[in-house]
Amino acid sequence: KTAAVVMKDIVVDEVQLGLAKEAGADGIVLIASVLGPALDNFLELATIIGLETIVECHTRNEVQRAIEIFAPNIMVSNYDRVRQQYHPQQAIQLAGMFPGSGGPIICLAGGGIDDTESMKRHLAVGYDGIVVGKACMGSPRAPEFIRAVRDRTLLPAEMSQWGLEDVEFDPEGFPMPGPKSDIPSVDDETDIYE
Repeated sequence: KTAAVVMKDIVVDEVQLGLAKEAGADGIVLIASVLGPALDNFLELATIIGLETIVECHTRNEVQRAIEIFAPNIMVSNYDRVRQQYHPQQAIQLAGMFPGSGGPIICLAGGGIDDTESMKRHLAVGYDGIVVGKACMGSPRAPEFIRAVRDRTLLPAEMSQWGLEDVEFDPEGFPMPGPKSDIPSVDDETDIYE
């Protein structure tokens, strides 16, 4: 199993797709607000040359557009690149637009997700994964945070309103005793995995 490499440059020219492929990238981020109506063409070209794509969206209209053009991977960012503003609830508010967790579209949330409480909130509303920056870059707690994300056993988003937020489930789906309390924050000073 190898890690995927995704080019996260701000793509504005088709030649950047070729450069990413030539450099050995597995995928590329296409920002809906930057590409506007050209998003369709960039998505198609990336697919033709064998690059996976993640379409980064911030608004309801951008998410709807990405769904309409069959973007296979969509990241809803809490950060508005156009206005240079952070909206911590944006991805959570737009989570209901996707057709079920684990469905045909891989749904990611990103932008300011740098502690376990934020991570849990985003995953609990149905996102398949999170994209992090500060939680990993330069933090001595990064390995613990990543393990905590991977160790989460989550309910399907369809069950998120059933009042089971504090119940942990084993991999077979059976309730485990008590809530999981050993999930570290990147700011914790003790290493529970030692």
